[in-house]
Amino acid sequence: MLNRRQMLAASASAASLGVVGCATAAPGQQVSPAQARAHQIYDGIFEAMLVADPLNASGLGLDKGPRAALKSRVGDRSHAGRMGSFQPLIDARGALKTIDRASLTGRGATELDTVVWYADQCAEAERFQFVGVDSYDYPVPYVISQLTGAYQKVPDALDTKHMIETKADCEAYLARLTDFATALRAESVRARAQADMGMAPPDFIIDKALAQLRSLAAQRGETSGLASSLGRRAAAKGLGTDWAARAASIVDGPIAQGLAEQIALLTEQRRTATHDATVSRQMITAAYYEFALRFHTTTKLDAMTAHDIGLAQVADLTARLEPLLRAQGLTKGSVGARLTAYAQDPAQLFPNTDAGRAALLADLNRMMADVKAQAPRVFNRMPQAGMEIRRVPPAIELGAPRGYAESGSLDGTRPGTFYINLRDTSDWAKWALPTLTYHEAVPGHLFQGALLLEAGESPMLFKNLGFTAYNEGWGLYAEQLGDELGMYDDYPPGKIGYLQSFLYRAARIVLDTGIHGKGWSREQAVAYMLDTVGMPRGAAENEIDRYVVWPGQACGYKIGHTEIDRLRSRAKTMLGPKFDLKSFHDVVLLGGAVPLTILEQVIDQWAASRRG
Repeated sequence: MLNRRQMLAASASAASLGVVGCATAAPGQQVSPAQARAHQIYDGIFEAMLVADPLNASGLGLDKGPRAALKSRVGDRSHAGRMGSFQPLIDARGALKTIDRASLTGRGATELDTVVWYADQCAEAERFQFVGVDSYDYPVPYVISQLTGAYQKVPDALDTKHMIETKADCEAYLARLTDFATALRAESVRARAQADMGMAPPDFIIDKALAQLRSLAAQRGETSGLASSLGRRAAAKGLGTDWAARAASIVDGPIAQGLAEQIALLTEQRRTATHDATVSRQMITAAYYEFALRFHTTTKLDAMTAHDIGLAQVADLTARLEPLLRAQGLTKGSVGARLTAYAQDPAQLFPNTDAGRAALLADLNRMMADVKAQAPRVFNRMPQAGMEIRRVPPAIELGAPRGYAESGSLDGTRPGTFYINLRDTSDWAKWALPTLTYHEAVPGHLFQGALLLEAGESPMLFKNLGFTAYNEGWGLYAEQLGDELGMYDDYPPGKIGYLQSFLYRAARIVLDTGIHGKGWSREQAVAYMLDTVGMPRGAAENEIDRYVVWPGQACGYKIGHTEIDRLRSRAKTMLGPKFDLKSFHDVVLLGGAVPLTILEQVIDQWAASRRG
């Protein structure tokens, strides 16, 4: 999984400009008035997005110089700021309409189409008064949950993205702690108002959020994560030794109060909370789900059509897994039951200890190195940026996704990172780890983000936009490339992991639309996941709870992959011997993140140019 905003999508490089066009003029070439006007608007949107989300500015390494004030803030979490980084795009819709689309060509036209599409989606999200934009830039229905809320993202962001080099950086960290407390109180106000609309989270979501909030609230004094992070890093830079104590006074004061307010609020809501998993339990939220589905898939699919697509893909992948499981001696029970049994084989598990976790991480790093050595066979260029694999911070692993990637900083000082949730190592059978590595690291998200970052210049806005279907579709396509590169040839169990991964994503379409489009209960959804995909019950429950909180998001993965693979097959048919896989990958990646409908246009233009 890739944070959409962390996509860092860049425009085409000089080598690919003739393929997809370019919005930036070549040296000596005059920029058209429409193109210049477009870039001016894009730059204004980007700067406003950084102001709306200062933690993203730090993540990108852009909280310096004229933007240094952003380093002291975490962002407005009140109702007025609920749209977050969507708001600048909403505000720019009028200006975008003044650009003469007919005078733009190639990449310039694609960029405008992309921004207009995205801005229109942001405006549609704003119509739903209960919707807010979370730290992943998803339009979400709940202010506070196991995956949403300042408590869930700010602590780790301060530890990993707020760089400490000077005393001014330390002071900015303290200011951010104070702003974190303000954000917690603002979210409590929003969450109470949201509940008054009938939009409190289900009971099981509240339970997980409360567990994580209490875990954070239990950290006090200089040994708390928030205080010790500053103290440790300041001491390492020789900046003094009193920073942890100063941070602790904020942690034990306003932050503790803000957390206590959220705990009290959710405890109160828990007494009357429904057990209904679907966000569509009201008329207003039924319309919201159809929007969320369009937003994440970047298509016009409705819930029932998507549900049927998911069912068909599940049937196909189940049939493909059957002979592979039989070859491993697994012949009894449903495919899901046999996958579960295979995943519970002690020989396929790392010990659930710190030593076991370290061994698992070492194995992932070996796999990443192995596939990276093979990647030049299908890519014209290899990224130079660093990539690392880390454990999800234990404080948030209860509700965090099983795995996710974050691209590095724009200046290259912070490497891209693949986070894996190691709360329980039994969630990860050894045969499932190769394809996970290809998805999250190479040639998946870390590779994708680094390659785009290095691909060339474009308006900064396009280093800050992403689309679930495009990003996650590429992640699954990267798994397919692992198979095509022969990474499973000497390890047949890995092929089972690969097909289970696809089955898992196809089942997500069924589950997400089942919950929010057909009214499935949490128990019904968990049972389907266990019977169809084969997962430990705890992991299955965690997945279902994710779909409850992020409606529509889970559908983007397999729908995105299906479209990328379809476009490759179509281009191959159109071009015959002129088709070149490396060039196809340049077109898909180096042109930046776009909605699937626009990606189709870009690939068609590329194929037509090569054929001609």
